[in-house]
Amino acid sequence: MTSFSARLLTCGNRRLWTGLAVGALVFLVLVPVLNLAVPVDSALHLPNYMVTLLGKYLCYALLALAMDLVWGYCGVLSLGHGAFFALGGYAIGMYMMRAIGSRGVYGNADLPDFMVFLNWQELPWYWFGFSQPWFALLMVVVIPGALAFVFGWLAFRSRITGVYLSIITQAMTYALMLAFFRNEMGFGGNNGLTDFKDIFGFDLSLPSTKMGLYLASAVVLGLAFLLARFIVTSKLGRVMMAVRDAESRVRFLGYSPTAIKLFVFTLSAMLAGVAGALYVPQVGIINPSEFSPANSIEIAIWVAVGGRGTLIGAILGAFAVNGAKTWLTGAAPELWLFLLGALFIIVTLGMPKGLIGLWAQTKARLFRRSPVTEEKEARHA
Repeated sequence: MTSFSARLLTCGNRRLWTGLAVGALVFLVLVPVLNLAVPVDSALHLPNYMVTLLGKYLCYALLALAMDLVWGYCGVLSLGHGAFFALGGYAIGMYMMRAIGSRGVYGNADLPDFMVFLNWQELPWYWFGFSQPWFALLMVVVIPGALAFVFGWLAFRSRITGVYLSIITQAMTYALMLAFFRNEMGFGGNNGLTDFKDIFGFDLSLPSTKMGLYLASAVVLGLAFLLARFIVTSKLGRVMMAVRDAESRVRFLGYSPTAIKLFVFTLSAMLAGVAGALYVPQVGIINPSEFSPANSIEIAIWVAVGGRGTLIGAILGAFAVNGAKTWLTGAAPELWLFLLGALFIIVTLGMPKGLIGLWAQTKARLFRRSPVTEEKEARHA
C-alpha cells in the first residue's frame, strides 16, 4: 500500500466511512433505482425533474465544499467564488456551443447562433480549442485556477485580509459580471450560452444523459470531499488552521501564510470551476447572472448554516438552504429573500456553529456529554 493510500484510509474514523457508504447508497443506488426501475405510476417513482434538481444540489454542495476549504479552514472569506463557478460553466458551455455545429438556428457550422445574429464574421481567438472536449475540460480548472492564483498572489502578498479581502473579491466578480453582459465580449451577452444539444456525444434531452450527469456530480462530490478531508487532516491542514487563528504567529514560526493561502485559494477556485461545469449541462444555460455578487454571498450562507470548518456541514448547508429555496420560491416567492436574510442573522447570532454545532449541542443534552466533545467529534467525523 502506498503512503498516499495509507494516509487516505487513516484520514477519517469509522463514522466517516459509514457516512460515506450511506451517502453512496442513497445517491448512487437508491436514486437511480427509484428513477429507472420503479414504475412511473408508483408513489415511489422519482421523476426526471427531481433527478436534475438533485444534480443541481450536488453541484451546489461541491461549491460549498470549496468555499468551506478556504474560509472554514484558512480563514479567507471569499465573496467571489461565484465567479469561479461561472467561469467553469462558461468553459464547458463554450464546448457545447461548438458541438452544435450546423444544427443551430442559422445552420452555421463555424459560428454559434448568437454570433451570427450579431453579424460576427469569424470566431474569436479565445474560442479556438473549445471544439475539443479535452481542451474544454482542461479549461474548466485552468481558467478559474489561473484567475485565483493571480488574484490571490496580488492580494495575499500585500497582506490584505479580513473584510478588505472580502470586498475586493466581491468587486472582482461584479466586474466580471459587467464585462460578460457586454455583447462585444463574445460570450452571448445578457442571454449567455444556451440551446445546447449534447455533451461528449450524448443527447442532453435523454433521461439517461441526465442520469449520467447526476451520477457524475455525486461521484465528483465524493472524491472532492475525500481530497478536502485528506488535506485538512494533514500537516498542511493544521498549518491552515493556524493561519486562520493566528497568522502572525505562523509567520513568526517560519511558515509562509501567503503560500498556504494561495494554494488553498487556487485549489478552492478549481473545485468551484468543476462544480460550474457539472451544473451547466444539467440546467441548460449559463449567463452573466451567475457572476452576481449576491450568488457568492449565498454560498457563504450555505457554509455558515451547515457549519463552517466541518466540510460535511457545508454540504448539509447547501442541501438545506437550496431545498428551502426551491420549496419557498414555489409556495411564496416574495418571502424568500426575507427568509434568507433572517436565516443569516439567526445563524450569526444564535447558531454560530451552524447545523453541525446544533446537532452537537442536542446530542450533548440527550446523552449528557460535553458539547465541546460532541463538536470535536462532529468536526473530525
